[in-house]
Amino acid sequence: MNIIAIVGRLVSDPEMKYTPSGVAVATMRIAVDRRFKSDTGEKVSDFFNVVAWRQSAEFAANYLSKGRLVGVEGRLQSRSWVQNDGQKRSTVEIVAESIQGLDKPKDGEERPPAPSAGPDNDMDYDPFNS
Repeated sequence: MNIIAIVGRLVSDPEMKYTPSGVAVATMRIAVDRRFKSDTGEKVSDFFNVVAWRQSAEFAANYLSKGRLVGVEGRLQSRSWVQNDGQKRSTVEIVAESIQGLDKPKDGEERPPAPSAGPDNDMDYDPFNS
């Protein structure tokens, strides 16, 4: 079983791209505070790379921004590659199945209009509109 759930804050705005076939993909980094503090009394955080696809990617890019509290459910994935200079690289990331904004945008932060419903997009509501 490969299931992970985290709650943390976005370190930067989600970065949205599209594959050559037009599939939306967003990458983001999330800081998750540990339950304890360091010996010096400072907060200790872990940082996780997250990849979201399709509607989850569009949601993240349209509604989430740096500093926002988010919940992510998904699976861990490891991958490796060889760079142009021949150096081997690898990473472990969370592939998001579900992303939720857990706080409201800060005062003065603009929200884009809610996405329209359609065959390619079933998100027909603004999740932050109370």
